[in-house]
Amino acid sequence: MNFKTAVFATLALGSAAPNFAAVIGTNVPATPLTAERVAALPAWKIYLENSVRQRQADQDFLHAEMKAHALNQAIEPPKSASPKGTPLDRTASWYGGAEAGRIADCVASFQTPAGGWSKHTDFAQHVRAPGESFAGDSNSRFIIPNDFDAPAEVNWSYIGTFDNDATTTELRFLAKVIAAHGTNNAAWRPAFERGLDYIFAAQFPNGGWPQVWPLQGGYHDAVTFNDDAMLNIVKFLSEVATGQKEFSFVSPPLRVQADASWQRGVDCMLAAQIVAHGQRTVWGQQHDALTLQPASARNYEMPAAASSESGTIVLFLMQLPKPDSNVVAAVHAAAAWFEKTKIEGKSFQVVGTESRKLVDAPGSGPIWARYYEIGSDKAIFGDRDKTIHDDVNELSRERRKGYGWFKDTAKRVLQHYEKWAKLHPQQ
Repeated sequence: MNFKTAVFATLALGSAAPNFAAVIGTNVPATPLTAERVAALPAWKIYLENSVRQRQADQDFLHAEMKAHALNQAIEPPKSASPKGTPLDRTASWYGGAEAGRIADCVASFQTPAGGWSKHTDFAQHVRAPGESFAGDSNSRFIIPNDFDAPAEVNWSYIGTFDNDATTTELRFLAKVIAAHGTNNAAWRPAFERGLDYIFAAQFPNGGWPQVWPLQGGYHDAVTFNDDAMLNIVKFLSEVATGQKEFSFVSPPLRVQADASWQRGVDCMLAAQIVAHGQRTVWGQQHDALTLQPASARNYEMPAAASSESGTIVLFLMQLPKPDSNVVAAVHAAAAWFEKTKIEGKSFQVVGTESRKLVDAPGSGPIWARYYEIGSDKAIFGDRDKTIHDDVNELSRERRKGYGWFKDTAKRVLQHYEKWAKLHPQQ
C-alpha cells in the first residue's frame, strides 16, 4: 500500500519532533467499521451486516437463557490470565484420555453461538451453565474518561476474539482430542467445525482479521497483528489445510476453504506492509480495515511501525516453501529496516527505585524499540494520557514498568535472514 507519511504525522504526531526529548504529539483513536464507511462497498456492507446480526444473536442467546432461569445478571465464569487449562504440549495418549475429554467438553460448552471463544476465562473448570457469561471480565482496571479501551457495552466485551491466542488455542486443543479419540470423537467435531466457520466468517473481504468478532467497535475492528493475533490464524489455517497430524480428520472441503483463507491472509499482510519514502518497511500492530494504514489501539499504542509483530511476520514469511516475488521483496525490505533501526549498547532495566529506564550498557543488544515513527524511524513511546514521547524515560512510572517498550524479536529475523537471503536473492 502507499502510505502518506505527511498525513500520518499530521494526524498522529502533530508538528515535526524536536531533537531533544519532548512530548511530540497526542494519540488519536482508531476508526471503527461503520455503515457509513462501507455504504458504497457491497462486500464490506454484507460483512458488517452479518457482524451486527450475529452480535445480536449471541446476546439474544444469553438473555434467553437468563430469562429461562430467572437470572437478573449473567453468571460470572472462572477467570484465567492464560489458557493453561487447555495445554497443547501433551502426549497423544493424554489427549485420548478421560481428563482431556472432560476439558474438551468444557471448552465446547463455552463456545459462543457465533463459534468463537473469549479470553481471560478458564474453560477447564466446568461445563458452562445456562446463563453463564462466555467471558470473564476483560476490561482494563485503568479505564479513564474517553479511554480508547473503554467498551461500548461493559458486560459484552471480547466475546469472540483472537486476542491473547483465544479461539485458535481452543481449536488446536479440540483437534488434538478429536484426533486422539479416533472414531469416538462425535462430541467435539461439530464444535471444531463451527470454530472454523467462525474464522471464515470473521475474515474481512480483503483477507485480514479483526481482533474481535462479531465486531466490537473502536480499534478492535482493525486488522490486528498485535500479539500475533492474525498470524496465529494464518498459521492455524495453513496447518488445517494440509490435513496432517491432528488435522487429518478435517474434511477435504474444509481443508480447501482453509487453504484459500490463509493465503488471502498472507495477501493482506503483504498489502499492509508500510511504505515510507517509496520504500517498503515493516508493519504496525493494527491497520485500518479498509485503508490498511496503521491505526492506534489503546491510549499508549499509537499508529507506528511495530518491531516485534513485524519480526514474527517476517519469520513466518521466511518459512514459506515457495515464496513468490512479492514475499521475497517484503522480506528483504523488512530485514533492511531491522538492520537500520537496531539499538546497540543500551538496556531497558530497573534502575534503583525509578522503575525501568533505558540506560547505557556497552556490549548489550541489539534491541529494538516497540514503536517507530513512520518516515523518520525514530523510536516513540506512548503514555496512558495519550501523549506521545521520544524518550521512554519520560513516561510515567506505571507505563515504564507495565509495558514491553523494547524487544529483540528482530534479532532472530536477522539471524535467519542471512541464510534465507542466499536462497532467495533480492531481484
